[in-house]
Amino acid sequence: MTLSPEQAIHFGPYRIYPGQRLVLEADQPLRLGRRAMDILLILLEHAPNVVSKQQLIAGVWPKSVVEDINLRVHMAALRKALGDGQAGQRYIVTVAQRGYSFVAPFSLESIEQHPASESLQPSAHNLPIRRTRMIGRQSLVENLVTQLSRQRFITLVGPGGIGKTTVALRVAELLIGRYRDGIRLLDLAPLSDPSMISAQLATLLDLSLHDAESTNGLATFLRERRMLLVIDNCEHLLDAVALLCESILRAAPHVHILATSRESLRAEGEFVQRLESLDCPPPIAVLDRTQALTFSALQLFVERAMASQDSFELSDDDLPLLIDICHRLDGIPLAIELAAAQVSHFGLSGLLTQLQGSFRLLTQGCPSTLGRHQTLRATLDWSFELLNACEQTCLRRLGVFRGGFTLESAAAVIVGEHIEPGEVFGSITQLVAKSLLNVEVGDEEVFYRLLDTTRSYALEKLDQTLDLPDTRKRHAERCLALMHQAQTDWELISTGLWIERYARSLDDIRSALDWGFNAQGSQALAIRLTATSTPLWQELSLLKEHGVYVRKALALLEAAPEPCPHLQMTLKLALGSSCYHTQGGTAETIAAFVSARTLARHNNDVAGQLRAVSGHMAVNLSCGHYQMALEQSQLFDRLGAQGDPVLSLSTHRLRVLALHFAGNQQLARVNAEQVIQRMAQSGHLNRFTHGFGVQYDQSVAALTILARILWLQGQPEQAWRTARQALDIALQINHGTSICYTLALAGCLIAHYNGDSTTARKLLRLLLEQAQKHSVLLFHTWAQHYAQVIDQAGAPSAPPPGAGLIKEIMVTLDATFVDDALWQRADTAAAGWSTAEILRARADALLTEENAQAVDDPSERVREQAHSHKSEMAEEVLLRALNVARHQGALAWELRSATSLAQLWQRQGRHQQAHELLTPIYNRFTEGFATPDLSKVRRLLDELHGHLNA
Repeated sequence: MTLSPEQAIHFGPYRIYPGQRLVLEADQPLRLGRRAMDILLILLEHAPNVVSKQQLIAGVWPKSVVEDINLRVHMAALRKALGDGQAGQRYIVTVAQRGYSFVAPFSLESIEQHPASESLQPSAHNLPIRRTRMIGRQSLVENLVTQLSRQRFITLVGPGGIGKTTVALRVAELLIGRYRDGIRLLDLAPLSDPSMISAQLATLLDLSLHDAESTNGLATFLRERRMLLVIDNCEHLLDAVALLCESILRAAPHVHILATSRESLRAEGEFVQRLESLDCPPPIAVLDRTQALTFSALQLFVERAMASQDSFELSDDDLPLLIDICHRLDGIPLAIELAAAQVSHFGLSGLLTQLQGSFRLLTQGCPSTLGRHQTLRATLDWSFELLNACEQTCLRRLGVFRGGFTLESAAAVIVGEHIEPGEVFGSITQLVAKSLLNVEVGDEEVFYRLLDTTRSYALEKLDQTLDLPDTRKRHAERCLALMHQAQTDWELISTGLWIERYARSLDDIRSALDWGFNAQGSQALAIRLTATSTPLWQELSLLKEHGVYVRKALALLEAAPEPCPHLQMTLKLALGSSCYHTQGGTAETIAAFVSARTLARHNNDVAGQLRAVSGHMAVNLSCGHYQMALEQSQLFDRLGAQGDPVLSLSTHRLRVLALHFAGNQQLARVNAEQVIQRMAQSGHLNRFTHGFGVQYDQSVAALTILARILWLQGQPEQAWRTARQALDIALQINHGTSICYTLALAGCLIAHYNGDSTTARKLLRLLLEQAQKHSVLLFHTWAQHYAQVIDQAGAPSAPPPGAGLIKEIMVTLDATFVDDALWQRADTAAAGWSTAEILRARADALLTEENAQAVDDPSERVREQAHSHKSEMAEEVLLRALNVARHQGALAWELRSATSLAQLWQRQGRHQQAHELLTPIYNRFTEGFATPDLSKVRRLLDELHGHLNA
């Protein structure tokens, strides 16, 4: 059939909307991966005919060469998500040697109203896609959904493998869209340090906090939020989690918490919901197959057994065996899955015999039945003993992975003593088949993951061998190899694909670095990994966290007898970038770039010198050292940047920055347009110049400076369009530091200059959020300064180190921010681009002083003398400001200076001079006549014209 966007397909409990690629299960969205959705739609389109593997691969991966394993894994994920086989219902069957067929009855329905899917926006939550259907907990889930609206803090308590995470995630999934500020899942399984809990939660909330204020800062941030926090796997951090939950609940009245733990948190306000086992029929019950499958333990076993063995069928004669098996497993879902995975090997009768033999050893001398913890442990031990030696070694070694891993990564960590490369794939396949390893299907690759319970078990087994240090080392080496590949790919593939491919390695990189910097680890490996992983930290805007590892690596390198200069230089550049964003132009920031250049010069590394100079130049610009920055930009050609097209493009862009801030707007404009033209022609996929200076997206940075130049040159509308384009690109690629950069230097300012206060306030809030999220303290401080004008907020506590540029920007927003230090900078031409505005602000200040003296001094003659003197000084300063603005090609500053001078002349009755001064400058504008500056001039000209005609 042809799938129409105006028709829905209905089968079982599902309704499919092909046009929206949406699956509803009883009116609730079922989130499938992109590839699984593609497979389902192709099978439905051809139902009930068989679709060959080749057809499916061609339809799902039209531009890629993929193996059969990819299709099998995605098909398994789709079947699990649909609950294929549950209660005997089959949707998709495998036809041996031919392919797959959708076999369930379905109907087509006309769509009168498309379902709303706003609740599926990824920003609303970070819940993972559900891999399997939940069995046997429906009524509990419904009760919890209702209960959470009244009971703000619920902890699901039960032994490992009982299904706490599954229930919590299903509850949260059903509540998507119910909380205004979304849902956040915090998984504590990878954490061992209680002090990291607040930091991890802050990261999920897009929040950056100083260590000393973490808990209070979280509570303050959440105070006005309406949000659900799901905190999973709390049992090893009970006290710290309890304190955090109590703090949040007291401070944030609309935040609800759903936690999971093997024991209660014993926290104030906690409601404990114990998770019982899946229900089993009584051992003596006489049931038929239909009655038996109403019990959830049996449902789960049968579904997983069918997934393991397509031909599995439960007969009435098998029922007593299956009931006995489920009772022996205490109805624990993970234990049932592990046992069901072995049914193809043993059959039900053999499986029961196995379990009887395995559990008998544990119950000897103990009249009571096994506790549930012991039951799961016994089941894991039994499953482990059924593995062959190679499979056991594989499982143990895979325990070192914190997150998802590919088959290639698994092989790199597993292969070693006793394991050959050719054995890995078969072992991995067996571990998946036996439910000891989970498969996660990404859109481009297949990833594997150990459940937390299984991972802990595997690590415990690994720790009992002598194999742990070597496995940790291979894990770190694999992380290093991945980051080397990431460095190569950084220049070659699109950013979205790059992040999808490598961002999931972050937890494993953290783990490898923590191990490497530990006394038992390989410090040399950790140092190299810190340097090589720099692109990942930069792409994810995690410069502050990376800076912690960089300092550790540098301390170890500098203590070494013969440190590697290239590594030192790379780490110094990374430190400079991290310090610049988190501290500003401090001594540590400058020293990092200066040291990097020295190292590069000693090793005749021209590219390294260019990168160090460019970083130092960015610091000089932010500190207001424009002439020094301009001189540094002239170094680029002398150092030979022209020989490398990518480096040449970056140096060209930085020259634009230096020219703009030094005050040469005409030449800056020519160069800015050349840079943008070169970018359009280069077609390079990578947004950055690898390791060059301070990392912003090249297009965003170039458009940002062009927007500033356009505004100064008297084109406010075009300037705003350019600033908006820069921001749109930054938001599209979702690069935090680039978003901060364009908002701080262009977006917020131009919106305010142009009189669009609503947009300026909105962009200011975005800047504050992004700067806090990514620990970009430099631009967060700038935003706090802007808020004094844009939001009429109070003054921030202190200016940033080397605050030259921000102080000048503040004068352009409000002339009252002028001070003697700025006046001195303008007087000596050190203020570059802002000189004319500072001079104008100084003249305004002189006239304000004059008016104050006139009010305070009763003597008319003294008053007149002071008046004349201040006015003459102000006029002289304004004429100088006009000349500077004209010389720099800054028509916007020329207009402002001329306006202030014309107002002075107007007060002195020199209407003709004022009109002749303003008119030609106003006539040079071709746009922006509704902006505050031009509107003010238009009104002034009308007044002057009225005086002249009176």
